[in-house]
Amino acid sequence: MTIEIEPIAGACGAEIRGVDLSMDLDNATFAAVHDAFLAHQALFFRDQHLTPDQQKALGRRFGTLNIHPGYFPIDGHPEIIPILKEADATENVGGTWHSDLSHLAEPPLASILHGIGLPPRGGDTLFANQYLAYESLSPGLKTMLKGLRAVHDNGIQSGAGRRDLRNSRRSAKLREGMERIENIHPVVRTHPETGRNALFVCRPFTKRFDQMTEAESRPLLDFLFAHAARPEFTCRFSWSPGAVAIWDNRCVLHHAINDYAGYRRYMHRVTVNGDAPFLAA
Repeated sequence: MTIEIEPIAGACGAEIRGVDLSMDLDNATFAAVHDAFLAHQALFFRDQHLTPDQQKALGRRFGTLNIHPGYFPIDGHPEIIPILKEADATENVGGTWHSDLSHLAEPPLASILHGIGLPPRGGDTLFANQYLAYESLSPGLKTMLKGLRAVHDNGIQSGAGRRDLRNSRRSAKLREGMERIENIHPVVRTHPETGRNALFVCRPFTKRFDQMTEAESRPLLDFLFAHAARPEFTCRFSWSPGAVAIWDNRCVLHHAINDYAGYRRYMHRVTVNGDAPFLAA
């Protein structure tokens, strides 16, 4: 098997050819995919037609699989959540820059998204390299951020009022009784495999700095949220039927663009468990 790796932007992202993800990848092939994953942060594969079991098997090559604490899974597969926007829905899932489930004590290592039913146009996904977001900061701000920790929580999803409002606008539904989860993570985290430092904040889940109020935290957080998504840190993936994206939640943010009103977009997502963020000395 000949594997081709074609970067799609200068900042991050690469399209991989010559790999059939429905197969049980041999160790050499998976090693090549994993090396590309670490090097490019987000990988894209065209014309992959995976069953739910095959998608879960692929995810398990990276680690154990997450059971989402809020969204209803697809029938018979608790590890897979539908990323769905029906034609009459007004909001999509993931329509802002974020890292999946960053409020967990051990946020995800990776997410694997499989495109099943796509609109005729629109519905692209953006990715932003958070190594570059951190590395481009001034020395003074880097030093200050290394001393900060931030509170991440899922308040946008938990609570009956918020849940009901989101469910009224979205096709992928949140369960009743979703637990409010809050954890504190370093603002700059060290990637456990590459050793590189990355910015680790995102607007939906990062509420304030530890030992500060939300009002005190807001100016710097707003700057970091905007900085993290600067165009020169990003790539853009245009979906096609059967395409698969695998991205590293430890060092990229992503944003699903909601620009396909009147059309249906349906995907399956598997999320790979990670470990507690840390900042190396």
